[in-house]
Amino acid sequence: MSDTAGTETLRALIVDDEVPLTTVVGSYLVKNGFEVHTAHDGPAGLSQARHVDPDVVVLDVGLPGMDGFEVCRQLRTFSDAYVVMLTARDTEVDTVVGLSVGADDYVTKPFSPRELVARVQAMLRRPRRDNRGRGLSSEHPPREIGALRVDPASREVHVDGSEILLTRTEFDILAALSARPGLVMGRRQLIEAVWGGNWVGNDNIVDVHVGHLRRKLGDDPAQPRFVSTVRGVGYRMGKG
Repeated sequence: MSDTAGTETLRALIVDDEVPLTTVVGSYLVKNGFEVHTAHDGPAGLSQARHVDPDVVVLDVGLPGMDGFEVCRQLRTFSDAYVVMLTARDTEVDTVVGLSVGADDYVTKPFSPRELVARVQAMLRRPRRDNRGRGLSSEHPPREIGALRVDPASREVHVDGSEILLTRTEFDILAALSARPGLVMGRRQLIEAVWGGNWVGNDNIVDVHVGHLRRKLGDDPAQPRFVSTVRGVGYRMGKG
């Protein structure tokens, strides 16, 4: 994986069967300093992802050979690249399914390539550990909430001593909540903390990711140890 804080060029993979769209989006990414790779069907997209190890994947839902949902599901078995899904249908079902298989964000067609690139850049500005183990500085010590240990520097999470593997977005949500234990964070606050203040879309994206996060932490929403729901407002780390 490229070093977002260093000198290596960020790699983007665009997987879409619409060649003109791929060309336009790719040109915008190149202008913004990305190394761009493309594929036009699901199996080719997975093959390219294994070969180039992208930092971000722009992934269409309606692909020949294998749809974007299945591509994303398989991608998550070997890559932690950020994934932005493209859908031609603005339906909650498509959004939820896309996020449930590991996508970080979604954009509905038709869209502005400029907006898509801005969303990609916002995701890649999030601090993260690179493949040499560097992350945030020692000014961000590990946080312990009961049996949960969140280490912002190494971006590692442990529950009862066992490591829990999270996607980047799941970790970013957990990091935002654990930085303010006992205090409520509204959905919009979490969106601003994780996706950025210019993000546009359905706030339910937070609920879907929190649901995945809870399942991985083994947290029962009815009797939460870690993440509590504050109805009509948002979420809180612990019961407060």
